[in-house]
Amino acid sequence: IDVNECTSENPCTQTCVNTYGSFLCRCEPGYELEADGVNCSDMDECSFSEFLCQHECVNGPGSYYCTCPSGYNLLDDSRSCQDINECEIRNFTCTSQQTCFNIPGEYKCLDPVRCEEPYLQINENRCMCPAENPGCRDQPFTILYRVMDMVSGRSVPSDIFQMQATTRYPGAYYIFQIKSGNEGREFYMR
Repeated sequence: IDVNECTSENPCTQTCVNTYGSFLCRCEPGYELEADGVNCSDMDECSFSEFLCQHECVNGPGSYYCTCPSGYNLLDDSRSCQDINECEIRNFTCTSQQTCFNIPGEYKCLDPVRCEEPYLQINENRCMCPAENPGCRDQPFTILYRVMDMVSGRSVPSDIFQMQATTRYPGAYYIFQIKSGNEGREFYMR
């Protein structure tokens, strides 16, 4: 008569399966059977692949879970992270004069545009130099300020934005140049 080792002594640390004349040990999902054929040890799922989680994989007993950096939410797939738009959900500390600008993982408070002499403010992002002012003789007629976000991980070279001159003012000429922020020479104009 076969002795059921699983009921009499149960040598396995997790699941015991009786066989004729012997027994087998099985492990729960997330665990693996050790070389002794009896004990089960935690399987480190995070070591199998770096693509289990978009940000960070945390191993746990018999399982794993994904975490996201500050400023991101974990999506329903339990592995992908999505930026929290603090400006959209109004979770920011900008003053009423400042503009909230969302950036990955956080936000920035942008001060309003201030026109320098001899320019006059036309609206919230445009400055104009009146033609009748002698100080405007060799200055651009208008300066337009635009804030835009650039997504990282783009293939390069890549067009970021396009500006186009018009023939609205006869005799006018246009100069396009990067005034600042290109110390590393990452950008160029064409």
